[in-house]
Amino acid sequence: MDGGLAFPALVAARFLLALAPSPAVLKHDQLLSSPLTSFSRLQEGIFLFENGIDPYSGGSFRHSPLLLSLFSTVLPLTRLTASLLWTASDAIGAWALIHIWRSRQNVKSSPRDGLLAAFYLFNPYIFLPTLALSTSTFENTLYLLSLLFACQGRSSASLLTLALLVQLSLPSVLILFPVVLLLVSDCVSRLASPRPFAADIRKTLPLLAEFAAYSLLLTIASTLACGNWSWVEKTWGAPLLLPDLTPNPGLWWYFFTEMFDHFRPFFLMVFSVHLLIYVLPICIKFQHDMLYASFLLLGVFATFKAYPTLSDPGLFLSMTSLFPEIFPYLRHPIVTALLHLHASLLLPLFNHLWLTQGTGNANFFYASTLVFGMANGAALLDAVWAGLRIAVGELKDGYEVVQE
Repeated sequence: MDGGLAFPALVAARFLLALAPSPAVLKHDQLLSSPLTSFSRLQEGIFLFENGIDPYSGGSFRHSPLLLSLFSTVLPLTRLTASLLWTASDAIGAWALIHIWRSRQNVKSSPRDGLLAAFYLFNPYIFLPTLALSTSTFENTLYLLSLLFACQGRSSASLLTLALLVQLSLPSVLILFPVVLLLVSDCVSRLASPRPFAADIRKTLPLLAEFAAYSLLLTIASTLACGNWSWVEKTWGAPLLLPDLTPNPGLWWYFFTEMFDHFRPFFLMVFSVHLLIYVLPICIKFQHDMLYASFLLLGVFATFKAYPTLSDPGLFLSMTSLFPEIFPYLRHPIVTALLHLHASLLLPLFNHLWLTQGTGNANFFYASTLVFGMANGAALLDAVWAGLRIAVGELKDGYEVVQE
């Protein structure tokens, strides 16, 4: 199919898929939505808000006040409008992915456009959460738009989009550093020819100030929409305090379910800092290619964040299509693919055995999440290795690369 027609055709196919009847159980599937992204909880919050009850006074609603005000006023949600809106968000994400590729290759069009769109729109880890109407769909789109604007040098648009993303998902603030460095450099691939970061680091200071201003304005807007500051603890506090131990594909929930309360604050600090410690080393090691550093940090967050869904590793896997130069240097892509296949079969099976039939227990489901975590970790480690190995190039006879 012609490259110019491939993207509209793929988007049309996704809209048809969104309009087809889908099982209602998808909206309550812990694999597709978390307590922070659940559509049913969003509906509950909108109902309470429209009836004069503070949705943050309970313990179930944890969405941003921006989404609450948007969907209770400008865009009332129905079955049709929700399906169209969520699919349109995915289409925008695919469009952003295509244009990130064009910016990286410094071309106006590419024969890979259709392949990139298909890899995003029909990635099961992406479109299943969209069918479940998980708000993680909007988070993925905002993430890609922020990277796209950074690649194009549009600093205000990139920082505003990132500030919106942080309002929806606090852990996303950790990508601020690579995005700002990307804004003062460029997104052209230099994995094969690494060199020290050449831009003036002092140029990042006004960008950080601009991001802080956007974040402050959005925080004030959220507080005005909510009427008080209670939303901060319920939304931003959730990834830090882990108040809801609903099972999910992540690694936190079972660990804290089994933990004595006496040790909980210490390990919450350890798990939260664990995400933070990756930012600086990855940005330093891949200072010659900040887009690739942003990609690797996304893989870290998809593996270790507090409330992940399938869409988090889905975005990471879809973004691998931006870096075809690393493919020859991947060490175990088949093993990684088989691990993901194995996990994608085990997760719904053990979830059903435990929570539907009652013939299993929490250990069943957590074992499958460990397999899933291993699959995500394998993909991440392979991407790190390939990003470093490509700089060595082709080896002469008798030489080999040894990892110490």
